[in-house]
Amino acid sequence: MKLLQERAKGRPAGDSLIIRTSVRLLVPFIQLYGLYVIVHGHYSPGGGFQGGVVLGASFILLALAYDLKTSLRYMSEGANVLLGNAGVLIFIGIAVLCALLGGLFLDYAALARLIPMAAEEWRSFGIFLVELGVGLTVMSSMVSLFWDLASGGDMEEGL
Repeated sequence: MKLLQERAKGRPAGDSLIIRTSVRLLVPFIQLYGLYVIVHGHYSPGGGFQGGVVLGASFILLALAYDLKTSLRYMSEGANVLLGNAGVLIFIGIAVLCALLGGLFLDYAALARLIPMAAEEWRSFGIFLVELGVGLTVMSSMVSLFWDLASGGDMEEGL
């Protein structure tokens, strides 16, 4: 009976002010934590994959608490595609650059020929860039999969 009353008022079933407010307050902190996991993944537990999953989950949480259009306002399809492609290009670009500079594929010490720094510093910075690329790609992939599955392939329809 309550479900029918909510639908009669124009609100979707399950719409909750508490959930929406909680999600609105938590999403920035979830995204900040996801960035922390990516940035510190090259020398502590975590990394690009785990941080990308946390970032992607924050956009999925927005879509679940509000609707698909709300999550698309915070990150459009075009921005999602751009971030996913940028992540792949960062990963492959670093790897190919290492190989072109005389090292092996993903041998970050070879980057010392580009800008003179200690090999250890380049290894740390190279791993950081690769983790960033992986994080962007994983986040983009998760969000794209959710949007496609939730909308049945038609983004205009929504959840």
